[in-house]
Amino acid sequence: MQTIGLVGGMSWESSAAYYEGLNKGVQERLGGLHSAKLAMSSVDLAELTDLQDKGDWDAVAAILAEAARGVVAAGADFVLLCSTTFHIVYDKVAAAVDVPVLHLADILADKCRAMGVGTVGFIGTKYTMENTFFAERIADHGLDVNLPDPLHIDTVDSIIYDELVFRKVNPSSRKRLLTIVDELWDSGVSAVLLGASELSLLVRPQDVDVPVLDVITVHVEAALDRALA
Repeated sequence: MQTIGLVGGMSWESSAAYYEGLNKGVQERLGGLHSAKLAMSSVDLAELTDLQDKGDWDAVAAILAEAARGVVAAGADFVLLCSTTFHIVYDKVAAAVDVPVLHLADILADKCRAMGVGTVGFIGTKYTMENTFFAERIADHGLDVNLPDPLHIDTVDSIIYDELVFRKVNPSSRKRLLTIVDELWDSGVSAVLLGASELSLLVRPQDVDVPVLDVITVHVEAALDRALA
């Protein structure tokens, strides 16, 4: 079994979901007392979001690159960047280490293509919906990516940062998210990507008609496939 490196803390709620998913996945696949071999470095989300607000992406990249080097030094054979938004500095983080860093957008695109999906909806933080670097990377794999109506962007961002990162599950927020998913479904998508890991706290597969892909689940499955190959 390979050791999986996690650069987490963005938010710690989503990092906890990664930790749980990887350990449960290893136990399900191998049985008995097996658990995942992990090395994690958890950063301070407040520090990163302050730098994001200032547009200081070089400083963000430096922090995450140092975290990645730390998990590699601890024995990681490959690395997961446990955030969608901060994939904007993926290239600098990947260049800082000598092991693979699995890009979430590439993994999501591969999953969609395996499902026969050609057009997907993407819901994420304000930054990832207004700055389409993540959606464009998915589109580079030959997929069409539909984004929510711009009127929803601030609402979704507030739900993520004011509620979900603190594990506050508000029924009215769930209703709003489901409305956005339905609108994307009406726009012609064949699946919806929950592009902020915390959104899976609100939108569950049984709540909607269109298939929804939780980024954590897809990232974790790819990591397990690699670690246990």
